[in-house]
Amino acid sequence: MSIDLRAERLESFKAGVIAAFCLTFAFVVTSLVNSLVLARLFPALSSLEIDMLNWHWLVSGAIACFSGLLFGVTYRYIIRSDKNPQLKAGGVLAFALVRGLAQVDIAFSSAYPILPFIVLGVESILWFGLAALALDIAMQFGWLKPFQ
Repeated sequence: MSIDLRAERLESFKAGVIAAFCLTFAFVVTSLVNSLVLARLFPALSSLEIDMLNWHWLVSGAIACFSGLLFGVTYRYIIRSDKNPQLKAGGVLAFALVRGLAQVDIAFSSAYPILPFIVLGVESILWFGLAALALDIAMQFGWLKPFQ
C-alpha cells in the first residue's frame, strides 16, 4: 500500500471520527430538547419524550454515531477541494433526507401522528448540517485535508 493511499485513508478516518462525534453530540442534545422541552410544551409532540439510558436510546445513539462516521468519510470525498456550495448542501441533504424521509414514511405507514416525525426529519438536517460545518472548520484550520 502506498504512503499516499494510507494518508488518504487516515484523513478519511479523521473526517469520519469528527462527524461521528458531532452527530453523537447532536443526538444527545436533541434528545434532551425533545424530552425536556418540546414534549412538555407541545402535547402533539409528547411522543418525542423518551427514557434516556435504556436500550432503545443507546441503539439510536449508536446508529447516529455510525451515520456520522459514514457521513464524514463520504462528505470529504463529495466536496474534495471544490468551493461549490451546491455540493456541500447536496451531501448534507442526501444524508439528512434519507434519514428524515424514512421517519416520515414510518408515520404514514402507522397510526401515529405525523408531526413528531416531521420534527425528527428537521432534526436530521440539523445533525448533518452541524457535522458538515465541523468538517469545514476542521479543513479551514488544517486539522483535516480535503480529498484532492
